[in-house]
Amino acid sequence: MKITEKEFNVLTGEETITEREETAAEIKAREAEEKEIAKRQAAAESKAAQRQAILDRLGLTSEEAALLLS
Repeated sequence: MKITEKEFNVLTGEETITEREETAAEIKAREAEEKEIAKRQAAAESKAAQRQAILDRLGLTSEEAALLLS
């Protein structure tokens, strides 16, 4: 993956844009972050499914549950 870096010198007003490849450490960090995001998303979807199952058993819509809990 290419990384674009932008540097702006406020004294001269010069803007420098460079592109480079990711380092091994950056690749590892990005992949770890992607895994963490996927893990959090799966947990959130699971929690939402559990909530919906409870609401279905009670015969409530999400709007009705929000009104009850507010």
